[in-house]
Amino acid sequence: AVNPAAKTKLNQSGDVDGGNAAKSVLTLAAAGTGGSSNSSCVSKKISLKIMTLNNNRQKINDCLGNPVEIGIAVMWRVTDTAKAVFNVDNYKEYLSLQCDSALRNIVRIYPYDVAPNVDTTGDGVADEGSLRGSSEIVAGRIRDEIQQKVAEAGLEIIEARITYLAYAPEIAAVMLQRQQASAIIDARKMIVDGAVGMVEMALERLNENNVVELDEERKAAMVSNLLVVLCGNHDAQPVVNSGSLY
Repeated sequence: AVNPAAKTKLNQSGDVDGGNAAKSVLTLAAAGTGGSSNSSCVSKKISLKIMTLNNNRQKINDCLGNPVEIGIAVMWRVTDTAKAVFNVDNYKEYLSLQCDSALRNIVRIYPYDVAPNVDTTGDGVADEGSLRGSSEIVAGRIRDEIQQKVAEAGLEIIEARITYLAYAPEIAAVMLQRQQASAIIDARKMIVDGAVGMVEMALERLNENNVVELDEERKAAMVSNLLVVLCGNHDAQPVVNSGSLY
């Protein structure tokens, strides 16, 4: 006989249309049998369907202190109408509040991207867990956290999914530069490793085939020239020496 969340509108299925579907049902009921009693009856019904709560994006600091924006979608349903009515004041608002709290509790455990010396599992051993790379695990932990909080309200959390994840606008540009710098450094390391290997191979082949005998000074000059050619950003412009080095 009581539905305390009848007029509560959240960003979820059944509420996002502004209650137009419910209004049409009420209009038909009122037109059919006159009215107010049917209207009251419809408004007090508690749906047992699976609902989807698209929670608002939150700005949360990850375990490294970087602010990130994250949003989740939660699939839920009422399993015990008595608990939903009598154990909490408004089960929809209660669910939304617990989603916000659980999201904040879990996100602060993880870094946005893989970081060294970070323990996300609580076993005392550093691992490679992150919000970006371990989204399935993070979503599972968020679901379990919400379920523990809303069990007393007669609600069941079927699934939770991360729908949005990004750095906060104030640090997004800096983090992009950081990622670009990291990619450039990794590429340069690969280029240098390949260039050194090619120089070593060239010197070994020259010595094996006795093509030319090079003293230490000429070897150093040759190594320098090869590294400049192989590691340069632009094509090298060759200079032909027509005289002697001495």
